[in-house]
Amino acid sequence: MPPVWRRPALVAFALGLLGVGFRVWLTARDAPLTNSDEATIGLAALHIWRGEDFPVYFYGQHYMGTIEAYLAAPFVGLLGPTTLALRLPTLALFALFLPLMYALVRRVYSPWLATATVGLLALGSDRIVKNQLIAGGGYPETSPMMVALLLGVLAVSRSEKPRPWITGGIGLLGGLIVWNHLLPLPYLAGAALLLIVFARRQLASRAGWTLAGGLLLGASPLIWHDLHNTFSKSFLAVFWHLQTTGTDPSASDRLYGGGLLGVPLGTGLCAPSYCADWQLWWGPVYAALLVIAAVLAYRSPRTPESGMRLALAVAALITVVSYARNSSAGDSPIESARYLSCLLISTPAWLEPVWRGMAAPGSLSGEPPGVHSVARPNWQRLAAGVPLAAGVAMAVYATVALAVHAPTYTDAAAGQPKVIAALAAHDQTRLYADYWTCNWISYQTGEERICAVVGDDLTEGLNRYHPYWDEVGAAREVTYLAPIGSPLDTTLAAAFPDRPMETAANYHLYLPTRPLPDTR
Repeated sequence: MPPVWRRPALVAFALGLLGVGFRVWLTARDAPLTNSDEATIGLAALHIWRGEDFPVYFYGQHYMGTIEAYLAAPFVGLLGPTTLALRLPTLALFALFLPLMYALVRRVYSPWLATATVGLLALGSDRIVKNQLIAGGGYPETSPMMVALLLGVLAVSRSEKPRPWITGGIGLLGGLIVWNHLLPLPYLAGAALLLIVFARRQLASRAGWTLAGGLLLGASPLIWHDLHNTFSKSFLAVFWHLQTTGTDPSASDRLYGGGLLGVPLGTGLCAPSYCADWQLWWGPVYAALLVIAAVLAYRSPRTPESGMRLALAVAALITVVSYARNSSAGDSPIESARYLSCLLISTPAWLEPVWRGMAAPGSLSGEPPGVHSVARPNWQRLAAGVPLAAGVAMAVYATVALAVHAPTYTDAAAGQPKVIAALAAHDQTRLYADYWTCNWISYQTGEERICAVVGDDLTEGLNRYHPYWDEVGAAREVTYLAPIGSPLDTTLAAAFPDRPMETAANYHLYLPTRPLPDTR
């Protein structure tokens, strides 16, 4: 039996354990900082646990399913309305994602490439960890569900008589994914094409019916919603709206935000909320590696494995191009890089060309099935390893940068109970604040204190759960809350020059007063 360090599964397990441990450490330190998007999921979970509401979609919109809220509801019931209750399911989802990726890459590529993939995924930049841990809707659960579906597609494509529970499971996951988020559509399309090419005969039997049944079951929340709403709020209408609306940034801004900046951010190579100019080379190199991987897969013998390799490469390319076409890539590239979260599924695709270039005949590194090793000069193997070494170095740097930045998140999180305590000290249960403040107050107090969102001009802001706006507007007296130095703070200081003001953490509390007429 080879020693442990020569056994890929055990090495992958150790690397994965480090990755999970790092995220547990961050969670224990309230990093990354929670926000009102996550609190919106928390409020949905709270309502589900109480049996008061069973939302199909993220409050305030008609897309992005609430799987996270249903997963978190039991933990909210047991632990109370805490951030930890929301992140225990997301931690479990990440812990599931790693072995699923190992299984997929091992079957499609090689065991040691699977180990390398797990090692890269175990690292975690700020943007990557936010996608994986913050229960803000649609991100932590998407990748593990998609990888599980791809594993099922591979199993069906290789089987003469696929088991009904596998085909039914593929359909169920596909339906859940479509309901949950639109981001993995390129990967779903690739999976569908693989089934058509390699499993159409199998699906012409009972297996096809179980797949269709699972699909309908998984998408049933979406179907129920569309049957009870107008077409303008349906899946197709919302999908078209998201693709065709928004601002119109320049092509150069889209290219910069979507490709040059978005790719290193979305693949985990940048420090918190910052990507240096010297890191932007990764965008074109990443695209080139995917193109090479797609060509290699296309030229390989026609098997389900080569088809899967082609699908992973092409889906990643489509994801990047689609994101670069979206106005968000030009308008808010730092925060909007979350839309590239599915790129992690294609990690082995960009690794493959590098892996082949580095591999020596008969080495442990291995090559994809059906590909014969070719002797290469050492200088070629060394050159092939440069992108991998540089990418790993940047990913390690980004992970360390997040660890160093974690106390900043801890300090910010420590201020939230102080704000809530100040409200409790003045017995204030109804208040107005900005969007990024309101819902975490409502959630963390278990709705004992209700917050409604106002804009910087004190008119109604983005109230995802609109009953709060009506309830606060009907109150006899309210508190106004604003981050110190914010535009809202300036407006409130001018509107209430004689009102008592108190400081709590980094907030000003304007205590108490009747609501202004234009906020009712």
